[in-house]
Amino acid sequence: MAISFPRTGKVLLMPKRLSFQLYSARNFSPLKDTLAQLAKTGYREVEGYDGLYDKPETLRRLLDKSSISMPTGHFGLGLLEGERARVRKIAATLGMRHIYAPYLMPDERPKTAAGYRKLGKRLAAIGEWVRGEGYGFGWHNHDFEFTRLPSGETPHEIIFEAAPMLDWECDVAWIARAKANPVAWVKRYADRITAVHVKDIAPKGECLDEDGWTDVGQGTVNWPAVMAALKRSRVMHFIMEHDNPSNLQRFARRSFAYVSKI
Repeated sequence: MAISFPRTGKVLLMPKRLSFQLYSARNFSPLKDTLAQLAKTGYREVEGYDGLYDKPETLRRLLDKSSISMPTGHFGLGLLEGERARVRKIAATLGMRHIYAPYLMPDERPKTAAGYRKLGKRLAAIGEWVRGEGYGFGWHNHDFEFTRLPSGETPHEIIFEAAPMLDWECDVAWIARAKANPVAWVKRYADRITAVHVKDIAPKGECLDEDGWTDVGQGTVNWPAVMAALKRSRVMHFIMEHDNPSNLQRFARRSFAYVSKI
């Protein structure tokens, strides 16, 4: 974590808060064993997602038993726009401080700049009520936001222009998969970044059984350069993620060890 002071250029470095996106563990059960393993590795935070929220009180008991907190969580647009009371209960029960909208399915994605501007305004409206409840609110990117539209703009630029108060949970590896430069985007939107998904891309032809992802520090993302850029952002949570790990314990352990040192 880093706190920046734009007028002086000084940066106050803080210990990195290393978290774990539980979506990475969706194919491994039971959850209580996963949490125990994460705690043993050294994680003290995790990030939630929609598939975990059916019984928030039960989930909170599991977290407490492992001395792990859940300060951040993903909530789909359907929940955020249509089930406010449920979102409030989940976030309060689990002790969240920041909520992120995570994704749009391909058939839901706009095709034009005007469509993405409309999406930005939707997110701005969601953010207004979420912040009114005392939580931060942001968008989590994938790769499609960095593919240029016929207008020459990127969806990312349009969304954040239309939603001036929107925070950003920056998924670095998805930016790289879009053939964009993560460092340049981090620097450009440093004042929006409150969390980062720390994930890595395997060298071409490797880890095909893991959809081309790999343990953090073992792939092609230039993490030292990205971390240097993040020092001048508002990032608070460094969240390990792998979309399809073949060995969860190995991914969690190696990624934690690597990020702890850089």
